[in-house]
Amino acid sequence: MNPNCEASPVQSEGFGERIRSRFFYSPISSILSIGIGAALVLIAVLLFKWGILDAVWAPDLQMCRSTQGACWGFVAEKWRLILFGRFPYEEQWRAATATLLVVLMLIATAVPALWRKPRARCLLLGWVIVLGAFFVLMYGGVAGLSSVDTDMWGGLPLTIIVTLIGMGVSSPIGILLAIGRRSRLPAISFVSTAYIELVRGVPLITVLFVATFVFPLLLPSWMQIDAFWRVTWAIVLFQAAYMAETVRGGLQTVPQGQIHAAKSLGLTTVQCYVHVILPQALAAIIPAFVNSLISCFLDTSLVTIVSMYDLTGSLRLALGDAQWRAFFIEGYIFIAAVYFVSSFAVSRYSQWLERRVLGGQRHSSH
Repeated sequence: MNPNCEASPVQSEGFGERIRSRFFYSPISSILSIGIGAALVLIAVLLFKWGILDAVWAPDLQMCRSTQGACWGFVAEKWRLILFGRFPYEEQWRAATATLLVVLMLIATAVPALWRKPRARCLLLGWVIVLGAFFVLMYGGVAGLSSVDTDMWGGLPLTIIVTLIGMGVSSPIGILLAIGRRSRLPAISFVSTAYIELVRGVPLITVLFVATFVFPLLLPSWMQIDAFWRVTWAIVLFQAAYMAETVRGGLQTVPQGQIHAAKSLGLTTVQCYVHVILPQALAAIIPAFVNSLISCFLDTSLVTIVSMYDLTGSLRLALGDAQWRAFFIEGYIFIAAVYFVSSFAVSRYSQWLERRVLGGQRHSSH
């Protein structure tokens, strides 16, 4: 042992040494690495040739039919239909503005400096204003805006608002369900557990069908709810069950000793959860929460089954044009890129936030 208790210097591997140790550590691994690498390079070259060099970028149908490359002209011709669905063409600036406001508000909410109490109130007020502006712009009927029924909503605005409401409302419901499942009161524990297990045992597509076709039959004739709100609340209640199990996993990571210590200081059960348990539990479930968020964002494509046209459904509307139908691959690549960029940005932010939150907790514990 080192008598001075000093750590021995660690010899860092060079780049070439790391490559050799990972990919060329034996004859078989070397052959596989070279073969797979060559195949990936060949695929990359062919995709670059198809998607860039030989591609047609102008919305020229004749050029698209005569080339062997990608026809991005389909996206150039139909991008407004893909992004905004059946929303009236001359009013699509409203859908674009509404979506931009929500996205900017999401970016502002992601800044931790705005989470402190004085600024948090401004942030909450900002959300009230932005959501109000979103629905005013989308619904219309005021300030000289023409009225647009929710059946005409679609594309990216529909995908974003359904995801936002689905996760935003289901999160507090899921927290209450998770706490209720751990409750010592048998009635509350039974109801919470029964709800969670029942909903988690039913596919989302079944929930959407019930909300769209069965639920209206149970309502009195004088009470009618738009399909948009029925589907949105179905997603909220569905996501709440999964969120409850995610939060329950986070609650189990909090040591019982901290709960007993908090109660010994005179904190009530509600204060224990608000000030001691939930902050630690919610920090522990950041990866699982982001996974649920991305899953909800992608699962909105299922609403096309109940005649709502999100981003995927709007693409199908665009492919209804028989002249451009042969270029469906380019259309699906376009919306796949939208989904990927959005999901990747959220994933990278969650990793940064997790390091920041957990790093702050370790620092405070020391």
